[in-house]
Amino acid sequence: MIDFSAIKTYPIKERRNKFTLEQMISPGHTVDFEDSSVEAIARSMIAAEKNKRLSIVMLGGAVVKVGCSAILVDLMKRGYINHLAVNGAVSIHDFEIALIGETSEDVERGLEDGTFGMVEETGNLLNQAINEGYEKGEGYGESVGRKIGELDLPYKDQSLFYHAYRLQIPVTVHIAVGGDIIHQHPTCNGAAMGATSFQDFKLLTESVSRLREGVLLNIGSAVNLPEAFLKALTIARNLGYDSGNFSVANFDFIDMYRPRTRLLEWPKKLGCRTYDIRGNHNQTIPLLYRHLTQ
Repeated sequence: MIDFSAIKTYPIKERRNKFTLEQMISPGHTVDFEDSSVEAIARSMIAAEKNKRLSIVMLGGAVVKVGCSAILVDLMKRGYINHLAVNGAVSIHDFEIALIGETSEDVERGLEDGTFGMVEETGNLLNQAINEGYEKGEGYGESVGRKIGELDLPYKDQSLFYHAYRLQIPVTVHIAVGGDIIHQHPTCNGAAMGATSFQDFKLLTESVSRLREGVLLNIGSAVNLPEAFLKALTIARNLGYDSGNFSVANFDFIDMYRPRTRLLEWPKKLGCRTYDIRGNHNQTIPLLYRHLTQ
């Protein structure tokens, strides 16, 4: 069996990053972009907030890498986001932003010499958070949010996880084992990773069971989140919850099979209103913010 304990890491200060806080998009940022579907889903979110219904937002890693975190943090504070469900990449990019104010390495360059994903601090500290959370019976997302606060990371105010933890909004992380750079680190504990992410799947299912007349957004996740949502919705309906009649919007710049079927086509049979929103996240998310706050 290959020896993961022999894996070599290096300091994060030596890594060059593609994203810095200078690229963070501020709430209220104006864009030259229009889409009537964005206005329609914003109206649904406003109605959900007014009527105390849930709005669940699912995210892929690119949403953070293009600088949308500050907008999403503001929407959490305003009550328009009641649950964040993300893939493992979001937890990594969010943590690195809180830690150093930068993220997103050159993958192709790092692959050549075996250094891709091998920074010490990201793998060590995130696995430490998850391992501690495993011992406490926490989920992955709660563990990371708590750790960011405990470490008092210098850029924590830009972190989705920190603000979700502080605001007591569920943030759940839905992983594919081996799919994230922290799984390469010698301190990764598969039992802890699996248990904390499974705890998060239960939390997502709890929220989905209460989604009637609420809103679901999928922003930039092509596989993990659409699949996790499909299973959560199935469990909720299997247990007798009336999880239908909600609004769904899929935000992405290309058409993908799983979001189209799991989130747009099949939920229509449950009385859902669905919107397919095509565009770059750095345009569609500021536009959503404008319609929610104007």
